[in-house]
Amino acid sequence: METTLPLPFLISVDVLSNAASNGEGQGLNQAEVSCLGCVFFEVTQQNFEKLLEHLVQVNAATLHTFFDATGLESKSDVVTLLDYGARKVFVQPERLSEFTEFGRRVAPVVSKLNQVSFGTEHGLLLKDFDQRNCDVSGFMESSKATKMPPLYIKPIQDTIYDHFVDICSQLSAIPIVPSTKLTVQAEEAEKKIFVPKLFSTSWKSDRPDHLLPTVVCDTAGVALGLVYSSEESVAASLKTKTGVYQSRKRGLWYKGATSGDTQELVRISLDCDNDALKFVVKQTGKFCHLDQHGCFGDLKGISKLEQTLVSRKRSAPEGSYTKRLFSDEKLLRAKIMEEAEELCNAQTPEEVAFEAADLIYFALTKAISAGVSLADIEENLDAKSLKVKRRPGNAKGQWAQKEGITNGTAEKAKEAAKDSATPLTSAPATTAHTAPDVERITLKRVDASKVSATEVSEALRRPSQKSADAIMNIVTPIINDIRKDGDKALLSYTHKFEKATSLTSPVLKAPFPQSLMNLPPETIKAIDVSFENIRTFHAAQKEQPLKVETMPGVVCSRFSRPIERVGLYVPGGTAVLPSTALMLGVPAMVAGCQKIVIASPPRSDGSITPEIVYVAHKVGAESIVLAGGAQAVAAMAYGTESVSKVDKILGPGNQFVTAAKMFVSNDTNAGVSIDMPAGPSEVLVVADKDANPAFVASDLLSQAEHGVDSQVVCIAVDLDEQQLQAIEDEVHKQAMALPRVDIVRGAISHSVTFLVKDVEEAMRISNKYAPEHLILQLKDAEEVVDKVMNAGSVFIGQWTPESVGDYSAGVNHSLPTYGYAKQYSGVNLGSFLKHITSSNLTAEGLQNVGGAVMQLAKVEELEAHRRAVSIRLSTLTGEQI
Repeated sequence: METTLPLPFLISVDVLSNAASNGEGQGLNQAEVSCLGCVFFEVTQQNFEKLLEHLVQVNAATLHTFFDATGLESKSDVVTLLDYGARKVFVQPERLSEFTEFGRRVAPVVSKLNQVSFGTEHGLLLKDFDQRNCDVSGFMESSKATKMPPLYIKPIQDTIYDHFVDICSQLSAIPIVPSTKLTVQAEEAEKKIFVPKLFSTSWKSDRPDHLLPTVVCDTAGVALGLVYSSEESVAASLKTKTGVYQSRKRGLWYKGATSGDTQELVRISLDCDNDALKFVVKQTGKFCHLDQHGCFGDLKGISKLEQTLVSRKRSAPEGSYTKRLFSDEKLLRAKIMEEAEELCNAQTPEEVAFEAADLIYFALTKAISAGVSLADIEENLDAKSLKVKRRPGNAKGQWAQKEGITNGTAEKAKEAAKDSATPLTSAPATTAHTAPDVERITLKRVDASKVSATEVSEALRRPSQKSADAIMNIVTPIINDIRKDGDKALLSYTHKFEKATSLTSPVLKAPFPQSLMNLPPETIKAIDVSFENIRTFHAAQKEQPLKVETMPGVVCSRFSRPIERVGLYVPGGTAVLPSTALMLGVPAMVAGCQKIVIASPPRSDGSITPEIVYVAHKVGAESIVLAGGAQAVAAMAYGTESVSKVDKILGPGNQFVTAAKMFVSNDTNAGVSIDMPAGPSEVLVVADKDANPAFVASDLLSQAEHGVDSQVVCIAVDLDEQQLQAIEDEVHKQAMALPRVDIVRGAISHSVTFLVKDVEEAMRISNKYAPEHLILQLKDAEEVVDKVMNAGSVFIGQWTPESVGDYSAGVNHSLPTYGYAKQYSGVNLGSFLKHITSSNLTAEGLQNVGGAVMQLAKVEELEAHRRAVSIRLSTLTGEQI
């Protein structure tokens, strides 16, 4: 029969029983199944997660995988199988309409021979086939008059498989045979189905000796030569996992046995009409007996380049250019970036071809350096081609910003030099239902009672950020430019990254013109209300001077003074954030800071958002620096001709802004401190049976919309499946209604729901995570606050959404992220103050404490310290020192 399947049969593997991974005597082992490559799985809710793990382990995209998915209720689970590389998934006929978008990759399944009319052009699975109860001959006769769809047949368990395979052959159907019933060992052929026999009885040869032409290819698909195969040679090849062929004169030919140019067998397959075999092998050395790589000539193109680079990696002379490329990671990175830029700038077809070749050379050098082969790269390309869950397809932040493009509904993403408050950086639930044309937005689930502590920790990992070295390589030159060229460099970066080329000065000085603060009355009212609540809460944090007499005549005191000059970083990026200006500016004003400098990226026309100008006016800011990113931080840290130097920099930012803040705080020449390290926004919601699913979902999404590397965590306390599903349904429904849905989708992809039995377990996980925002949607939420050890800010009860803390309740929203809530507090009045201590001793006091001071100074061998006390004491007693 003609078929697109590269084998005349499918191998059924039971993942739960670990079949196809066993030793000899138990059917095919995993390596043998891999060489054959056509695998069938029956998937259920019970084995779904285990199956996905197995597909990852065996690199499913390299196999032809087929699934009976009638045991799955959720469309999203079926779609996940397709996303994992399933070539075909079989579902109930009545569900086919859900999957029309996936074309030939979804086909129906029936359980009776008289139901084959349900078949489509994409195929049909007939399962639970029992030849004893079927009119096979009648079906064969009727099928002659009707063109049948590709038919796959899976029999009942106690089938006589030799007879079953014969029936399938007569029906021109693909038999599905358990791996435990197959063998490549000739001595087991009487008890099991001999796989080489399946091949030889299926292939069509026009030779009297029944040999079959066989094309031998390497893993890149390059034809190495043409040979012949027999049933015996196929058996030997599968048994030894090497290239074994049939010589027309000398019997079996074990390739490389004498020359050393051996082959490792990767895959055996038949062509579409069964009159040729194809062997895919990993070739050591050359295939041809002449001085060329293969019988059709030497390699060329990318395959030739790979061969050359592998050779040069082994033997390039020390100090040569190629050796440097393999040993100097920074040089290779620079060349890749250089060639990528040149390719982007190429215009003519000739230039594009030339520059693309250069880029491929250096990209493949990177791959070979890391031990990655061209076959590995092609496997990844094949896996991506089978994906059905698509990312938005946007450029990452700094690249999109560099080209002046926008990503979906979001504004320009700004990374190193243009910032977002939460910078741009899931496995589906097993019972979720979704519209046919929309990928469901859902958090992956982790049952904390069924996984180890290590697995819980792994699930709690934040999205990865760029390496410190990579970030500093971007940030340091920007900082150095600002230090060297001041306003000129600052304006240059603003022109480049913000496209605000009309700006002639990087600073807007107070008093600010009313024309820059024109706002709708409702916006002014909202800002004024928020301003007053934040002022009230932070004013209440003022401390009275502390004075303590530690012993008679020894008085110690502590008093606070405002930090004189503060720089407040207000991000731009994917959202306008006047709330951050309020959260930083109001406490600075309450603290009494003499000079308040606000920095925020301008719009492309050079203006600043009127909301931020209005807040700057209300808090008494001295100026607004019209810049973002690392350059704004550097300008405030070191000062320029127009930008006032500050003593402390506060405010959230992406990883580049954070890196710049850390850099300047460690530079003694800057003489500046910072509030805290910062990272992407995050929230953790603890919800019990009394929580409103819509409220829970809205709180999760309020942080997910900040940026694609934000993370949200839900801890479900003793919820049943229906209650969990209600939350997941609300997440998807509300997310799809948001204008920033693409950003939400990215954030949710690395977010998680934990299933726990009680509040104690929930709080243990929460304190381990140390969230920026912790929301307690619990029946007795106030009582649980005592269990909170690590969190930036806590929102108690169902009527306290995190949003009120972001804007108007009065608490501060500049909070530690990325787990820093274990060590840092959020911004508060104390962030803008410094505490000074004083000591005031009477003569009696010095006499009381002096002996202890002198003895400790003596122990530390600091004689001048000791004498500073002893001289005074001798004056009191009249003694000479």
